[in-house]
Amino acid sequence: MRRREIIDWAREEYLVSARAACSVLQFPRSSYYYQSRRDPRVALRMRLKELAASRPRFGYRRLHLLLRREGWRVNHML
Repeated sequence: MRRREIIDWAREEYLVSARAACSVLQFPRSSYYYQSRRDPRVALRMRLKELAASRPRFGYRRLHLLLRREGWRVNHML
């Protein structure tokens, strides 16, 4: 069971706040409230991995350039 699920269980079972449950179970509240902001662009990540595998000597800057040439919109150009 994941810790966040244990915190939720404790909140429901003992009718306590998230703050109290995290304190008792020694789990950081910031981790409990954390929401991932990861971009779900799987196709872009897969293409980047393909390029990196086919050109292992290229660095991230050159791979970025190759992606831009292919028409991918990455980084601040979103």
